[in-house]
Amino acid sequence: MILIDNPYVSEFLKDSIRTHALPLVNTEGARAHGFHDGPNIVEEQDAIARAKGQSMPVFYTNSENAIGWIAQHLSFTDLPAKIDLFKNKVKFRQLLESMYPDFFFQEVPLADLNDLRTQDIPLPCIIKPAVGFFSMGVHRVSEPEEWPGVISTIQSETATIEGLYPTEVLDTTSFIVEQVIEGDEFAVDAYYDAQGEPVILNILHHLFPSDRDVNDRVYLSSRQIIQSNLADFTRFLRQVGQLSDVRNFPVHVELRRDKAGQIQPIEFNPLRFGGWCTTADMAYFAYGFNPYVTCLSKLRPDWDALLKDKDGLLYSLIVLNNSTGMAGQDIQSFDYDKLLSCFANPLELRRSDFKRHPHFGFLFTETPAGNFEEIENILRSDLSEFVTPCEAL
Repeated sequence: MILIDNPYVSEFLKDSIRTHALPLVNTEGARAHGFHDGPNIVEEQDAIARAKGQSMPVFYTNSENAIGWIAQHLSFTDLPAKIDLFKNKVKFRQLLESMYPDFFFQEVPLADLNDLRTQDIPLPCIIKPAVGFFSMGVHRVSEPEEWPGVISTIQSETATIEGLYPTEVLDTTSFIVEQVIEGDEFAVDAYYDAQGEPVILNILHHLFPSDRDVNDRVYLSSRQIIQSNLADFTRFLRQVGQLSDVRNFPVHVELRRDKAGQIQPIEFNPLRFGGWCTTADMAYFAYGFNPYVTCLSKLRPDWDALLKDKDGLLYSLIVLNNSTGMAGQDIQSFDYDKLLSCFANPLELRRSDFKRHPHFGFLFTETPAGNFEEIENILRSDLSEFVTPCEAL
């Protein structure tokens, strides 16, 4: 069954639910996005009844905002505990200690960050909310003298982002400090089937303009990226699945792979694929199959067939995060037409309310490998060339 909620439900997901009659729980979130009745609409009490007798009923959520509904109504299942196991980054690191016994991590309450001694922490390190989302509140500290400034920034940010999401999604009362994970970063959409076997639905290379950057901007998928990582990532997911004992469980995984091929997870996001209907929808734009249907129908992508005609093509998910240095309230407009003119083949543009959210939207593109410069340009841009400030009018 599907649970949908704010902040965003794509038209592709809505069409998938209607066209394929995917079972949708009739929550307030579903009604707010235009779903009221139909043969595939499952009343809340019926959904709860269907879940009874199952330790791991099959649920997919487009948004972690729906975690609260699961915690409230499905406490008799293993789902809330499994969600928390992955969502809470401290519990997740504890789960994987047998795989990575030398990995450093430490939980620190927000109120105690000023008292943390940098000489007790291996630098460089990453500090982020123990329960987080969308790279919010994530910072890298490379030198001891950077620590006071980072803590000051975190304290300012917590006041800004507090209340944007439920505490089950983003909770800035506690942070995790962990050693930096080296290597190329990837995002993986997958699900664990009824036997606990992982099925990968997309692999994307997360590009950064520099080693010190931790922001979202460009996620790149291609035939080469998928074929060169599919087997190893499947084996890695199988190991984590055996430790966590999850079944019928969608995940969005962020990990790094170093030059020696060693895989180290950053985080597992439970019961969803990429936030804001991004990476799953991108799999359809790029490779022509529907990840929502594939997951809920317990199917497997035929990657050999899907990748057959994809030589020399790059597929990008571009997160238009507000990196201008200006608050959304101080921005009058964003020039989406100018943005689109920078790309050879834009596939879909999704605008967002940049005065309410810390981004201008999302762009999906197809790029011939020879045009990689357009990807590099947007990766390094702070997007200020597309923005008109309020005071400029």
